[in-house]
Amino acid sequence: MIKQDIVHQVIERTGLPRVKAEAAVETVFESLKKALANGDRIELRGFGVFNVRPRKTGIGRNPRTGAEVSITPGRAVRFKPGKDLHELG
Repeated sequence: MIKQDIVHQVIERTGLPRVKAEAAVETVFESLKKALANGDRIELRGFGVFNVRPRKTGIGRNPRTGAEVSITPGRAVRFKPGKDLHELG
């Protein structure tokens, strides 16, 4: 599923014009991105939880050459599915 599929679902369910449906979906995604960039936790009941966690520094290997590469510390987004979503799988 891609973003346009979500826009199409919004159009079908609400009857909104395409421009307004696209704006609504884009607003939701921008809000999610901003919250994650700020390190906030996003909880969508029945769907799941998005967390931003620190990523450790370490040593990795280049698969082609086998040379050691240092991995810089950073942040990674993690998703934990909610109970309803977990039961689907």
